[in-house]
Amino acid sequence: MNYKELIESGASTPEMQSYLTDSELVTVTLRLPRTMRDSAKEDARLGGLNFTSLFKLCLIEKLSKTQSI
Repeated sequence: MNYKELIESGASTPEMQSYLTDSELVTVTLRLPRTMRDSAKEDARLGGLNFTSLFKLCLIEKLSKTQSI
């Protein structure tokens, strides 16, 4: 099942979150303005996270919201 099929099936938020996190890790390169990266790193550190964890949390939150395609 892919992301679109999951949404179309009316999956719950926990099901979406599980789908998004239960997979192998891959390397991703982002091009961000330095000030955005530094601000995100500082925000993550203030919340007891690292930049990668903050980024993953943001993606999980965005992608697991109930929506339709």
